[in-house]
Amino acid sequence: MVPRSIYFVLLASVAAASPAAAQQGGGAGKLLLTNGISTVEGSSGGGLAPWAVISGNETRDGFGAQAAVTVVTLPDYDLKAFSVAVGLRDRLELSYARQSFDTNKVGGALGLGDNFSFDQDVWGAKVKLAGDTVFGPTWMPAIALGVQYKKSLDPLVARAVGAHERSGADLYVTATKLILNYSLLVNTTIRATKANQLGLLGFGGPNGTQRRVVPEASIGYQFSRRLVVGAEYRRKPNNLAFAREDDAWDIFAAYGIGGHLTATMAFADLGSIATVDGQRGLLVQLQGSF
Repeated sequence: MVPRSIYFVLLASVAAASPAAAQQGGGAGKLLLTNGISTVEGSSGGGLAPWAVISGNETRDGFGAQAAVTVVTLPDYDLKAFSVAVGLRDRLELSYARQSFDTNKVGGALGLGDNFSFDQDVWGAKVKLAGDTVFGPTWMPAIALGVQYKKSLDPLVARAVGAHERSGADLYVTATKLILNYSLLVNTTIRATKANQLGLLGFGGPNGTQRRVVPEASIGYQFSRRLVVGAEYRRKPNNLAFAREDDAWDIFAAYGIGGHLTATMAFADLGSIATVDGQRGLLVQLQGSF
């Protein structure tokens, strides 16, 4: 079950939404969309990769927050993520996400039962170390260091598929810059992880029990102050013997409906998941922030 508090926070954020012009920083707030959207793991950034941005609309003069519902519909599976994140003085971010991965009819074929769901809690923290996403020299991006502690809520299944552990922590460093002259956002993330399918199938396995360093990247073009279109790539380890794990990528569009509400849609390709190939589908997210 998803904690009710997540629904309450999201509804409060959405209810506060109203048309607002982008602000230029300082106490008035961040530029529209520069807090990013919520990843499926709760951290602010793109849908797949965290960025060196801090959640919420406030700058270093205060604190902000955001909450999101993300749904990924694939040919044979469905993923839902409910997340909240708090940003403190545009320096520190604390986040939480509950993920639920529905196996639909594949669960029955695997002996788990139709519509069996893998669930996971993800607790995150991110600190901005240097730089700024928007302001300052073009050559100097914002740089942040983050951690995501993940715990599978289905340890018996994780063990059955050959996972070494039911919980683990991803460590990452990320650099992000919005080049205003070209309306171009670029991001690079380096992650150390041993998570299987983001951790939903446990951590480590016959093909490896130690963290592997994998790259992630995002690029976006700002067509207007409200609309960003871009793409992401995320490499993943391949630890389990019973099924390969492919890298993931997406093409996304994020639209700032107002100063407090962002809608995102993406075509996502997650490759092969638990022996089933061709898992490509639609990611939709609604995020409220202040």
